[in-house]
This record gives sequence, C-alpha cells and structure tokens, in this order.
Amino acid sequence: MSKEIILYDYPRSSAAYRVRIALNLKGIRYKQVLINLLNQEQHSDLYLAKNPQGLVPSLSVDGQVISQSIAIIEWLDETYPQQPLLPKGALEKAQLRAQAYTIACDIHPLNNLRVLRYLVDDMAHNETEKMEWYYHWIKLAFTTIEAYIDTNTQNNQANLLDTLLVPQVFNANRFKLDMTPYPNINQRVIWCNQQSAFQQAHPDTQLT
Repeated sequence: MSKEIILYDYPRSSAAYRVRIALNLKGIRYKQVLINLLNQEQHSDLYLAKNPQGLVPSLSVDGQVISQSIAIIEWLDETYPQQPLLPKGALEKAQLRAQAYTIACDIHPLNNLRVLRYLVDDMAHNETEKMEWYYHWIKLAFTTIEAYIDTNTQNNQANLLDTLLVPQVFNANRFKLDMTPYPNINQRVIWCNQQSAFQQAHPDTQLT
C-alpha cells in the first residue's frame, strides 16, 4: 500500500528545496502544503502542532511527521532504495555526508532567514554588514566543497551532496555572491539543473 506523503513547504526555503529534489529523484508522489514564512505561518498553532520547532520543511508520512531536511532525506533514501543518494562503501558514504553536512551544519544555520533577520532587527546591523556575514560563511564552506569536487570523480547520478548544493548555490546567486572562484561547483550545479528532478523542484516552479 502506498503511503500518504505530505510536504509542508515554502518555495524559497533551501531546506525544503532539498527535500523536493530528493522526492523527485526517488519518483515519489507527494502533496505540497504551503507554509508562508514571510507571513509567519510557521508559528501558527496549526503548524506548531505538527512541528513544534516551527520550521520548514516537515514531511508527514501517513500522519507521522518527520522534521529536519537531512533526517527526511536520509529516511527517504533508506525507505526508497531506487536512485540511491549515497555510495555503497562506508568510507565513501562518510566522505560524501561530510560535504553535505558542511552545507547543512556550517552554512545554513548561520545564513538562514531567521538568523539574517535577527542580525538586522535585533542586533541593529545594516544591510552591508548582513551581507558581509552571509558571504563570509558561505565562502568558507564553498572553498572546502570546491576542493572535494575537484578530487572526486562526479558521475552522472545525483547524490546527497547535490540535493543540498543546488539550493545553496541558488541562494548564493540570489544574494549575488561571486561564484567565479568555484568552477567545479558551478559545473556540477549546471549538470544537476539539466535533470528533470531538479527542474521540477526549483522555487520558480512551485505553488505560491
């Protein structure tokens, strides 16, 4: 019996974008429910009852809710073995996870919407200072990932790192980060964005 899968989603949330990519790569049918972050809908009583952390995405599976994008994607990979997102070897898995976690743990927590808002609204930083903060952390992580991609053969199968890298580069471009120092990242993202699973997950194609 197929599961009822509902993604609580926001188009420009990079974490939700990751999950959309993974769902599409796995060929999983799902329903989307928009949680408008700009309207603070993530703090509504209705949504907090599903995800007390008040963040997107959340994935409801037959009424059971999973939060945190990495947990969702790894659950998907364990539950739906088609189009595996991780290599078979334990060492290779750990190395790929390390690069994916560089985005999930080192960039995103410091540069997401609520942190950037806090810098401006609560700590009185101006727009220039906010962007200096944003660029600093993303450059550190992208330098690491650029070297990893350079030393690892990239085959024509999307993986866990790709599900995080594409949304992060989308955000970097939206915030006008100079991407010329990262040719390997750019090449990989161009390849990914030619695949239908990534195209269908793009923020511009989502319900609004």
